[in-house]
Amino acid sequence: MIEILMNEIEQAMIPALNNEQLSQLRKVMEFTFRNISVTEKEQTEQNVDDRIVEKFLAAKRVEGCSDKSMHYYQSTLNNALRKVGKDVKHITTDDLRTYLDEYQQTSGASRVTVDNIRRILSSFFSWLEDESYIIKSPVRRIHKVKTGKIVKETYSDEALERMRDYCDTARDLAIIDILASTGMRVGELVKLNRNDIDFQNRECVVTGKGNKQRKVYFDARTKIHLQNYLSERTDDNEALFVTLLAPYNRLQISGVEIRLRQLGRELNIHKVHPHKFRRTLATMAIDKGMPIEQVQHLLGHQSLDTTLQYAMVNQANVKLSHRKFIG
Repeated sequence: MIEILMNEIEQAMIPALNNEQLSQLRKVMEFTFRNISVTEKEQTEQNVDDRIVEKFLAAKRVEGCSDKSMHYYQSTLNNALRKVGKDVKHITTDDLRTYLDEYQQTSGASRVTVDNIRRILSSFFSWLEDESYIIKSPVRRIHKVKTGKIVKETYSDEALERMRDYCDTARDLAIIDILASTGMRVGELVKLNRNDIDFQNRECVVTGKGNKQRKVYFDARTKIHLQNYLSERTDDNEALFVTLLAPYNRLQISGVEIRLRQLGRELNIHKVHPHKFRRTLATMAIDKGMPIEQVQHLLGHQSLDTTLQYAMVNQANVKLSHRKFIG
């Protein structure tokens, strides 16, 4: 307890003292407190760390983080703080390094997952620093986890056509077309209403992460298949996509994912998932020369780095370019 008390005093004096003075202060405190015992006062109120985490989450909520992101932030921070077992003001870089290393070893988590945890911890402790709870974030010296570059699959033209041909409902065909031509997220898809669709200009406004809105555009084929689907609907639900059976509720993310996985199994197409349409569109747009900044806007990415991760260069184009420019 004495050690914690001395650390708190040192942290408070960092802005006013240089390294030599801090070292002298340490010696004085060690001498002064050598025969003193300190007992920590038990807290009867809600744990201080819990209150700090709640304040951080409130700040993220104001920034527009989704409920899904908020839950991920909360569970990640609670797990980390519980495992480290220290007051947030006393957590060191070594504590967090040890936690991340043990988490990876015991859970078998991928490097991507570990880096996601590191980013959340970095955001939290940077906020603590900004709000003057701590002097310096202990995550500053923990660098980005090297994850390696994994070339993720995209759909071939043939796979897309096979899925279209196999659809036995107008709804499923419209879903495949709108995902393939707009690159929207599946979460954006299920939020769409009928009146969000502008058939005249072949566009619609989607609400993405952080409740940010943007326009996306669809092709003529998608327009026709959407109109065919809506013309055969007999329900009065405002949702663009609904279940096939009464009471015709709004289609949920899980419903889209399950149907696409089923299509993939029946057609023997590897890993059919809504997000793969998004990656396919990004890759195709880059290959055809669309400026990366426009692809970023089309996909609704805040960071250009995210767009570059989605847009995998077509290996066949690399081969053709090699022959053209190198020989």
